[in-house]
Amino acid sequence: MTSPSDTPGKPRRRNGPQPVADLVGGLMDPILRRKAGMTTGLVAAWAEITGPGLRDLTRPEKLVWPARRDEGDPFEPATLVIACEAAAALRLQHQTSELLARVNAFFGFAAVARIKIVQKAVSQHRPDRKPKLRDLAPAEHARVAEMVARIEDPRLQKALRAFAETTLRRSPG
Repeated sequence: MTSPSDTPGKPRRRNGPQPVADLVGGLMDPILRRKAGMTTGLVAAWAEITGPGLRDLTRPEKLVWPARRDEGDPFEPATLVIACEAAAALRLQHQTSELLARVNAFFGFAAVARIKIVQKAVSQHRPDRKPKLRDLAPAEHARVAEMVARIEDPRLQKALRAFAETTLRRSPG
């Protein structure tokens, strides 16, 4: 006896929660493959591939595969286009051979033969999401001191005072 999920040609459904990364990867991989010739795996592993010196100053843009003339042609490796901040372009150029080896190790075969560097802004400005804190009035400081005065442990008293003052500073006056 077969269940409906065991029929050939239909993917099996997983029961229970799935990691968001698996769902997003499944959605994004076909788009990245069509638009840029690569997968989310390369983008996700980029920080490990480049190392700390280049991770925030570079990002993989696309893989450019050579056009195939006919089915008998041997495999030709791709060119990896890397966006790079101008300040790190020289460092990236000097580390090209090492980076090529790491990218090919990531793929598991010699998938990339060349690296093309494109200078452009890579770092994205992240908006400041910290709440605006206001100054407390002397009466508010006194009120907080009165609330924590009966606490005997000085470390706990200090922590609760800081917490109460921060909470009041976040609220509108």
